[in-house]
Amino acid sequence: MSVTHDILEADDSLFGSLLRQDPELAEILLAERRRQSTTLQLIAAENFTSRAVLAALGSPLANKYAEGYPGARHHGGCEIVDVAERLAVERARELFGAEHVNVQSHSGSSAVLAAYAALLRPGDTVLALGLPYGGHLTHGSPANFSGRWFAFVGYGVDAETGLIDYDQVRTLARTHRPKAIVCGSIAYPRHLDYAFFRDVADEVGAYLVADAAHPIGLVAGGAAPSPVPYADVVCATTHKVLRGPRGGMILCGGELAERVDRAVFPFTQGGAQMHTIAAKAVAFGEAATPAYAAYAHQVIANARTLAAHLAAEGLVVTTGGTDTHLITADPAPLGVDGKSARGRLAAAGIVLDCCALPHGDARGLRLGTAALTTQGMGEREMRAVATLLAEVLRGGTDAAAAREDVRDLLVEFPPYPD
Repeated sequence: MSVTHDILEADDSLFGSLLRQDPELAEILLAERRRQSTTLQLIAAENFTSRAVLAALGSPLANKYAEGYPGARHHGGCEIVDVAERLAVERARELFGAEHVNVQSHSGSSAVLAAYAALLRPGDTVLALGLPYGGHLTHGSPANFSGRWFAFVGYGVDAETGLIDYDQVRTLARTHRPKAIVCGSIAYPRHLDYAFFRDVADEVGAYLVADAAHPIGLVAGGAAPSPVPYADVVCATTHKVLRGPRGGMILCGGELAERVDRAVFPFTQGGAQMHTIAAKAVAFGEAATPAYAAYAHQVIANARTLAAHLAAEGLVVTTGGTDTHLITADPAPLGVDGKSARGRLAAAGIVLDCCALPHGDARGLRLGTAALTTQGMGEREMRAVATLLAEVLRGGTDAAAAREDVRDLLVEFPPYPD
């Protein structure tokens, strides 16, 4: 492969070093940047970090081994990285109103693993949203540690509305008396009733674990209800809407702080990734600003507009709309299933996911507005995206023509403007 420089920043000395030493790998990075810059990023779990977050990720903190916690490390020379971790923790505590925050989890899944390790023992019963209705792999998949180590019971959604069947949640909790109840989803577009889940957990003597990987960025911007006042433990990611580095975090009350910290290290993880923790601190600082709050509210406004126009174009939007950044929709009325639709749209430069649809074997589409909103797009662009997406699925626009339309739109909205 030949190295191209069309989108390489002239003053990027770190990339310049990579370019000189390993041009083959440098070209791969450039190719991915071109892909991100010339296609619509509608994957609900993705976003664009700030340049400041990227700078922290590429910093000398990547060199430091730091097993343990600030003031109690297993390695010397941690006095500087201790400051970075304390800063990340304090910013997160203030941002979310949590008594304790652990910022060391490498991912959302590892955060959930640590939460379970802190609260449960193998064989305990756990009540969570069933996987066919949007539950995550860590909510009881037999392919995952959760489904192998714990006895999961799945609650579902109403067949007509697609909304969580809260009556079923209470009934199942009374019947199975779980040790923990999990509320959270990867494909449920509505706000959760955290107060209800707290009430049920108290009734049956269960811990309440909120898996807030998707909505936590909206919570940070004051655009979604917070699970922190209700849940014993909140697990989250720092990417997605929050726009930080890929990683996880755990929020809890002070009474569970030691158990949670020990569940992260040494029980489930080794050394903390200090460059990532520093990047989390940057993201938490950004999320505490009025500009971020405006962004979070615009993400939802964009999602609602996109959902409404997808419905107008003939797709069936589950639950009739969205409260968040996330939309799930059935493209079957346009003559295509979810898996085929994802492939057809990818060829047209529209990148999204497919997902299970409730009450059936069909696959639908899962998409989100966080990344496009970061690029500066608004409701006008959401209407254009909905029209283009539907035209591609109907066959009214071929892939090549659609790619040109996508590139024309993105000229005005680059992910990293100069």
